[in-house]
Amino acid sequence: MEAEKWGKRIKAYRKLKGYTQIDFAESIGISVSVLGEIERGVRLPSENVINKASIELNIPVQELTPKK
Repeated sequence: MEAEKWGKRIKAYRKLKGYTQIDFAESIGISVSVLGEIERGVRLPSENVINKASIELNIPVQELTPKK
């Protein structure tokens, strides 16, 4: 359940900022398949991925963090 919430938020912000999955995965140093798993809620993003994503998207980590 938590993985699904993270994935939805990352995907929404990625699209909002105009990134394709390929471009975004490359910019944060993960494979497209891993990004796809994160966005589908199959895999929880690591702390490292969360930090890199927030930097690349130019938003605070708190914006990516799912609301409880």
